[in-house]
Amino acid sequence: MKANRGTVKPSANFSASADAEVLHKAMKGLGTDEDAILQLVTARSNAQRQEIKASFKTLYGKDLIDDLKGELGGKFETLIVALMTPPITYDVTSLRNAIKGAGTDEKVLVEILASRTSQQVKQIVAAYKQEYDDDLEKDITGDTSGHFQRLLVILLQANRQTGIQAESIESDAQALFKAGEQKFGTDEQSFVTILGNRSAEHLRKVFDAYMKLSGYEIEESIKRETSGNLKDLLLAVGMCSRRLPEVILLSLGAGTDDNTLIRVMVTRSEVDLLDIRAQFRRLFACSLHSMIKGDAGGDYRKALLALCGGDDA
Repeated sequence: MKANRGTVKPSANFSASADAEVLHKAMKGLGTDEDAILQLVTARSNAQRQEIKASFKTLYGKDLIDDLKGELGGKFETLIVALMTPPITYDVTSLRNAIKGAGTDEKVLVEILASRTSQQVKQIVAAYKQEYDDDLEKDITGDTSGHFQRLLVILLQANRQTGIQAESIESDAQALFKAGEQKFGTDEQSFVTILGNRSAEHLRKVFDAYMKLSGYEIEESIKRETSGNLKDLLLAVGMCSRRLPEVILLSLGAGTDDNTLIRVMVTRSEVDLLDIRAQFRRLFACSLHSMIKGDAGGDYRKALLALCGGDDA
């Protein structure tokens, strides 16, 4: 997983107090200068935005987020507030909404828990407890079932092995082959245990061995042997071990809803949005840039395009 494949980089000549002043001025008096707000916020890293927030309070004795919520509206407000939120806090809120909303949004659980590092998952679990005084694992198990639930619980333990266990590559590949292609019916537990506990580097080697053994890519077997939410989660974990962008693309697929689009643009803009853009162009008939242009409007569209950072026409 390569960091720094993001479209948003820290601003070089950064002054938190100067930026706080710009934002204050944009919201002062009659009307709001949305353009000034979006140009500034999308051109700063999340760490810099946190400094601006602190500086704003020091200078004006007011909470920047409260002011933004008071001045902005709709999806544009949602996007700007999301960008101003620390990443772990944002993941925690997204998971909470996915569990506590009307019906569970499994897509959010899959996307976040499959694509975050063990360290990040540990921070998410702790922050969730602090914020809501609830146990994330308990909340998730209350809303899910079966092997899908078991794999989510394994991922929540954040105890993945590190490095490559050379001696078990072949036996892991054999176990997956026996559990799926070679068996009448499927032994989902083997898939869940192996994909949930091995490191990304180890799984890459296992999947190569699996291909030699079975003649199939692991993704093909998962699609054939499992279904529903479990299939999506196994695919996401499998893809994350190889090429992270694809798990995000599962979320971004045809007919993207705004919540997903905002979540992906916010959480990946400093991580791997360049890779997501390239992959999006390969998989769909248009670029991410042109999809946003066609689907969104107004300041919301301008801000999304600024985060997107270019067209891959």
